[in-house]
Amino acid sequence: MSSYKVLGLFSRSFSLDSATIPTDVQEVLKEYAENGHVGAEKLQRFLVEVQGEAQATKSDAEHFIDLQLRESKLLPKLHSQGLSLDAFLHYLLNPLLNAPYNRVVHHDMTKPLSHYYIYTGHNSYLTGNQLSSDCSEKPIISALLRGVRVIELDLWPDSNEENIHVLHGRTLTAPVELLKCIEAIKDHAFVASEFPVVITLEDHLTPSLQSLAAKIITRTLGSILYFPEETESFKEFPSPQSLKRRIIISTKPPKEYLSGKSQKVSESTYEKDATQEEPWGDDLPSYSKQIDSHTKDPPSTVPPEPDYEESDLDSGTEVPEHEHPTYKQLIMIHAGKPRGGALKDALAVGGEEVKRVSLSEPQLEKLAKEYPLELIRFTKRNILRIYPYGLRLNSSNYNPLVAWSHGAQMVALNMQVQQN
Repeated sequence: MSSYKVLGLFSRSFSLDSATIPTDVQEVLKEYAENGHVGAEKLQRFLVEVQGEAQATKSDAEHFIDLQLRESKLLPKLHSQGLSLDAFLHYLLNPLLNAPYNRVVHHDMTKPLSHYYIYTGHNSYLTGNQLSSDCSEKPIISALLRGVRVIELDLWPDSNEENIHVLHGRTLTAPVELLKCIEAIKDHAFVASEFPVVITLEDHLTPSLQSLAAKIITRTLGSILYFPEETESFKEFPSPQSLKRRIIISTKPPKEYLSGKSQKVSESTYEKDATQEEPWGDDLPSYSKQIDSHTKDPPSTVPPEPDYEESDLDSGTEVPEHEHPTYKQLIMIHAGKPRGGALKDALAVGGEEVKRVSLSEPQLEKLAKEYPLELIRFTKRNILRIYPYGLRLNSSNYNPLVAWSHGAQMVALNMQVQQN
């Protein structure tokens, strides 16, 4: 059964018959359908023999069938024979599961991770706006099916501080449990690509909940989780090729959160800058006006914005490192974020170990104007992540070209606007 919208108001449905099926598709169905269905073995043969996907396995075919049935709102357990005629036709036209290009990557993927642009989502769990929408695992699944390789989760204690919620902190967003998000990532991480998925954690947890997070992550992901050796440190990141079908954790090590809380960040009154809400569309806008307006402040400051990103724990008590080693050992890519006026200092490249630094949209604009060479030098070995301005409450996006042209590998974009 197929459907279409009439005037964008209501749906009409119709059934397909043999007269409406293209001749070449009818020939395929004669060859690969059995009792009116295309099963996993037949679909694998179709992928290899007709579409030239030599590396396709039966497991891949089973996964595609499962996802197509779910997308068609059919229960896989009730359709064990495989794809019906309608479902197979929908699969052929599905831009996510059967994209009109060869999925085989022909680039050299043996260089360090820092040498590649990485498809990155921002607040991956939100279903809509940044202020009051629901949190769910469904946007995470949608993003992974589109090929997104970096998923962001904000971790907060529940009201009893006994469980872990994923939500946009200090807003009206309704939470989703961490376990649901991790299970969704495990089940869909490698449908669109075999290359690694990075989970960036914005950690607002107590040490005991950090331990709980470590248990949830390790037990759910199992062997596909990249678990660094206790003494392992990287002078350069591993390659995407060496990390195929692995999931990586990136966040601040717990000790940094705890020791950094001695200086509280005061809340300010924020004024909305109308220029930040201009969408970038067919004509890419000039950033000169935005940069100039931001740099009217003293050189060591940036426009004030809500600091929801990577904020520290609310407790000022330092906890010995040995009380939460398991959580710390999960972290492959150590992350940080500049505080106060230390923007240029965040780009220092003197240390041997590589790292990830997160900058907001206005911080990037300022540094791109004042210290462009330092930005580029930093991204040669390290990873730079850019996230949207805090007042983009409607989940709008910024012009990513400024970030890409200065070497930023993780340019985090709101995916919510792509699914609404």
